[in-house]
Amino acid sequence: MGSIKNGPCPTGIYENKIALVTGSARSIGAAIVRNLASKGCHVIINYATAASDKPAQALASELQATHSIRALPIQADITTKSECERIVSTAKEHFTDPNTGKFQIDIIVHNAAVLFLGPLESVDPDEFHRIYEVNVLGPILLTGACKEYLPRDRSGRIVMISSINSKVGTENTTLYAGTKGAIEAMTRVWCRELAERATVNSINPGPVMTDMYLTAPDEVKEGLALWNPLTPLVAVRDTDNDEVKKLGEKFGGRAAYAEEIAGLIATICNPEFGWCTGSIISANGGLSFSI
Repeated sequence: MGSIKNGPCPTGIYENKIALVTGSARSIGAAIVRNLASKGCHVIINYATAASDKPAQALASELQATHSIRALPIQADITTKSECERIVSTAKEHFTDPNTGKFQIDIIVHNAAVLFLGPLESVDPDEFHRIYEVNVLGPILLTGACKEYLPRDRSGRIVMISSINSKVGTENTTLYAGTKGAIEAMTRVWCRELAERATVNSINPGPVMTDMYLTAPDEVKEGLALWNPLTPLVAVRDTDNDEVKKLGEKFGGRAAYAEEIAGLIATICNPEFGWCTGSIISANGGLSFSI
């Protein structure tokens, strides 16, 4: 556990711990850091481009003011080793305990990802390299850079964000589903390789109310909607917001809220979750069951 103290937190299950979440200036990533911060966790908000500077800074200010934690926004490209090392060195400067010299990264959530949609014959080699660099190489390089600073008592938590696409084979997702299949394979390897440092698990969300889903063409939503009749939790309710209701009625079932995905990730990071590792945990309303 990290040793930084920064004021009381009434729900501090993660008090003084440090979490690094990629792609966390917006959407699911922002929901993840909000959840962790609400439980006392200091957070590193990683994002890729200058376009997210203002949202990241605003999110950091919000979390610090609301939860009395420390939040560090870092723009960095995780597809290069030097940038991953810069994330760690910047975090080390910011979070090292001045009294003990201790610095530890307790939680890593690999959330950042890019999407390419199109039929098999439309796949371009440049696009292949871009999506595999972000979705697969990035987590490898960043985890490697962080390894030295993971706990040494199995209390660390690494959560990989996979996707239902690699399970059900949604059409037109050759590249995206391929990268998520790789993420799941890496989960099984790392749970053994890092067994004395951290548990490593993946979750596989289905549709989530994010920019990625909302801006996807209707044919993509229709492909995912084929599974709605078999998915127990997708029924639209009166308590859902208007946007969710509208899409849910159109496609025969609602998508998840980002907060629902974030809550599951936070649960995996709980101390009580320490006897589960190497697993792909269902995060899709029952479209696919955890085995």
